[in-house]
Amino acid sequence: MKERLDEMLVGKKMEPRYLEYNWRDIILYALAVGAHREDISYTYEKFLKAIPTYGTVPYWGTVNVRPYQWMPLPASMLANDIIKPTISFLNMDHEIIMHRPIDPIKGTFQWQDEITDVYDRGEGKGAVVKTKIVVRDEAGRDVCTNYSTTFFHEAGGFGGVPMPKSSVVIPDREPDVTVDDYISPVQNLLYRLTGDTNLVHVDPEYTQKMGFEKPFMQGLCSFGFSCRMAISALIPGEPERMTRMAAQMTSVLFPDTPVQLQLWKMSDHQAYFKFVNKNTGKAVLNRGVFEWK
Repeated sequence: MKERLDEMLVGKKMEPRYLEYNWRDIILYALAVGAHREDISYTYEKFLKAIPTYGTVPYWGTVNVRPYQWMPLPASMLANDIIKPTISFLNMDHEIIMHRPIDPIKGTFQWQDEITDVYDRGEGKGAVVKTKIVVRDEAGRDVCTNYSTTFFHEAGGFGGVPMPKSSVVIPDREPDVTVDDYISPVQNLLYRLTGDTNLVHVDPEYTQKMGFEKPFMQGLCSFGFSCRMAISALIPGEPERMTRMAAQMTSVLFPDTPVQLQLWKMSDHQAYFKFVNKNTGKAVLNRGVFEWK
């Protein structure tokens, strides 16, 4: 039997990190996740509110992060030293839970990324590493908690527990609300300026080496697009009311693509969603859940 990957990884942490930001970073993030000219509360400091998914930036962030790192290095990458994968890893899903609104003018995030679970999909089927980041402000108050899973193709069959299935089942009916938008030809480059400097989103040669046709969109950019669009449809003008959002990342999205957010209202404070590539009909994000107070 292979070495127990879960026993080697669960509980491991990265060093504490810090990110200083100001209103320009909040506005840049909003533009990077598709904010429009009329979205003045996301783009003008006089009325500024932060899109809640700005709280995901620490997960893949390098810009303005201390200690400095030239490439994103979340705790899941500790598995790289053990697995030594020959093909690219993939982000499988992300969840963010909001504890308080993000100060839109300036602040400091502090966090420490840790591995909480490692799931075994079986021999030849890969393994999944789950991590947790609690983001705090200067006063030590929890701002948000991020959970994310990363799939390693070559690490299954070590005798670990299987990955639990999502409890979200998209209703078998037409969505209650749809919102159309567009991923611009330079959206990946714009989102990269928020901190995700992973080379697969910008470098054609590196991207092909990792087994992809060309640079593609960051999964957390699609996540941010979905958050902004869900707010506009469900709680317009009140991003501070969002409490939780989660989704599975199910297909690659390229720049210069029309997209659609499909929403199913499940209760007065919860909706399920898909974020869909309108050219292909494929879900880029699936089994999504958006909750608010």
